[in-house]
Amino acid sequence: MRPHAVHAVIAVKSLDQAKSRLADRLRPEHRARLVLAMLADTVTATTAVPGILSVTVVTPDPAVADLARSVGAAVHPEPRKSGLDGLNSALADAARALRDRHGPVDLLALQADLPALRPEELNDVLTVAPRGVRSVVVDHAGTGTSALLVRDPGAPLEPRFGPGSAHKHIAAGAVALHGDWPGLRLDVDTADDLDLAIELGAGDATCAALHDIGWPDRVHHHVRRVC
Repeated sequence: MRPHAVHAVIAVKSLDQAKSRLADRLRPEHRARLVLAMLADTVTATTAVPGILSVTVVTPDPAVADLARSVGAAVHPEPRKSGLDGLNSALADAARALRDRHGPVDLLALQADLPALRPEELNDVLTVAPRGVRSVVVDHAGTGTSALLVRDPGAPLEPRFGPGSAHKHIAAGAVALHGDWPGLRLDVDTADDLDLAIELGAGDATCAALHDIGWPDRVHHHVRRVC
C-alpha cells in the first residue's frame, strides 16, 4: 500500500433508470447507451491520472459491470439498499471495501457522467486539495457535487450525494475547492448539459454514442468536428 494513495469510487444505478430527464429526447435504449459511454469516458480519464491507483464502479447492473471492467475499472456489487439512500450507501460500502483491501488510503468519489473530464483537471484537484479534510468540487450548476475527496486515510467517505449535495457536504465540514475544471464540474443530466459537454469536447465513447444515436443536427455537426 502506497502512503496517501488515492482510490476512486463511482456508483451507477440500473440502466433501466438511466437519465430520466432526457426521456423526452432519447429512447430508453439510447439513454442506456449514453450512460455507458459517459461512464467509459469518465473511467478512462480517471485512470489516466498518476495519483489515482484504482477506480471501482459499484453497480447492480451487469451491463454496467461489464463495461467498467472493459475500461480498466474494478467492480463492487451494490449492497442491499438501506432506506432511500441507495447511491450513498453503495459508495460508502465500496469505500469501506477498498480500505479493507488496501489499508488507510485516501478516497475519491466521482459522478459517473463526466464525459468532458480531463485527466489534468483531476490531477490538479489532487494537488490543491488540503490534507486532513474532505474536499468537494461543486458542479457547474452550483448545487451538486462532482467530486468528493477524502485526503485523510482515517476518515470515512460519508457521501451526501443527491439534491443540494454541495451544501450538505460543506455543512458537514467539507472544503469547496476552487479551480478552472469545466469538464470535472459538468455532470450531464439534461440536454443542455449534454450540449455543453460537446462544446467542451466530449470523450471518444460519448462522441461515438452520439453519432450512433443521431443527436440533434445542430449538435451532430459540431460533434463530428470536435471528435
